[in-house]
Amino acid sequence: MVLIDTSIWINVLGKRKSKSYTQNLQDVIGGRDIVLTRFQQLEILQGCSTEKEWGKLSEYLDGQDYLETLSTTWQSAARIFYELRKKGLTVRSPIDCCIAQIAIEQRVLLIHNDRDFDVIGKHFPLRHLRIM
Repeated sequence: MVLIDTSIWINVLGKRKSKSYTQNLQDVIGGRDIVLTRFQQLEILQGCSTEKEWGKLSEYLDGQDYLETLSTTWQSAARIFYELRKKGLTVRSPIDCCIAQIAIEQRVLLIHNDRDFDVIGKHFPLRHLRIM
């Protein structure tokens, strides 16, 4: 099972998509099940520019599998942000801390193209792979 971050979906769904990028992603996924968090749902839908695009993506996302949060997720995600800040490291988005914490809790590989996950992964047990 792999968790695909919004930073990847933007390239797959957007105007910048290429066959080589999509093929590389498929090779990395290797037939494993793909899951999302509700944060990907939120981020993808907030990027819609037309009602038609909203309808199409909303319908697609309704059919996906999601990893849900636990009662401990929020405080643990805040702890990631706090601990990194204490070390002088900046994570640009607390949402990335939430996504990372969900991936840690669920023991899934997070595939991304976001430097925040690289920082988090150096200090927390986040299994992640950056694809550019």
